[in-house]
Amino acid sequence: MISLSLSRQRLRGILLSVGAIISVVAGLLVGAAGPSQAATSLPCDIYAAAGTPCVAAHSTTRALYASYSGALYQVKRASDSATTNINTLTAGGYANAAAQDTFCSGTTCIITQLYDQSPQHNNLTVEGPGGNGGQDVGAIANALPVTVGGHAAYGIFVSAGVGYRDNSTSGIATGSKPEGMYMVTSGHHVNNRCCFDYGNAETSGNDTGNGHMDALNFGTECWFSCSGAGSGPWVEADLENGLFFGGNGSHPSNTGNSSEFVTALLKNNGTTTYALKGGQRTIRVVDHLVRRGPAQPGRLHPDAEGGRHRPRHRR
Repeated sequence: MISLSLSRQRLRGILLSVGAIISVVAGLLVGAAGPSQAATSLPCDIYAAAGTPCVAAHSTTRALYASYSGALYQVKRASDSATTNINTLTAGGYANAAAQDTFCSGTTCIITQLYDQSPQHNNLTVEGPGGNGGQDVGAIANALPVTVGGHAAYGIFVSAGVGYRDNSTSGIATGSKPEGMYMVTSGHHVNNRCCFDYGNAETSGNDTGNGHMDALNFGTECWFSCSGAGSGPWVEADLENGLFFGGNGSHPSNTGNSSEFVTALLKNNGTTTYALKGGQRTIRVVDHLVRRGPAQPGRLHPDAEGGRHRPRHRR
């Protein structure tokens, strides 16, 4: 299952997310204005060339493949409950934020669906009731204006109750298969509630035990000892029933990152070892945190279920 959340349910989610990819990478480009096409080789092209293709690629701001020219996300307006898709401006380009502005003029819109740009079509929709809470809600569509490569766009502002999920996925790692994931989020909007995740989770929406999740978490909740680790927020691995700073849980050199934009990565071999990485702004700066090591027995995902979730924020 794929999930992104941050709400009353104990699933997982993405905070101020501008891009995220499961089993690969996503990115945020911030800089001088350029053409509406981002690049000739984008994150999922790079991963595919390395033999580790994206199996889920979500972004409200940009294409993650140079050839992608479809819908990034769907919005629904309050005035008449009509919906529309927000596409890229060009193949491999940025989101058409002006189309959202026009469609939502004079009313309020929420994001109702996040489209998977990968061939697996693991789209994320607003999360239903789970094992620890009720129905989630969609993010307000214009709550997080950002500039990406000189172009106006909207990220996902995840407040309490917002969450997206896919319990019936294709191509997502299950059992003890290795995987990796990446997201761009923010250190300016965090809290200490569980859990703000993007990653692999249960397909039932329930906690089914240690090792049934493999997700990135970002926030100020300290599950194990935080001694010497500062006050966060921290890039953590949510392996179900535990948020890991590195190694077997605690890691005093993981002191957190409160930057406006934070790049977070998690990868593992599916059975015994994992690595966390985090940095400011771009994938080129991921030296802020590197935590490698063996996990506690049974903590890595020998029982991964392949659900996808994307931020839900905790209350």
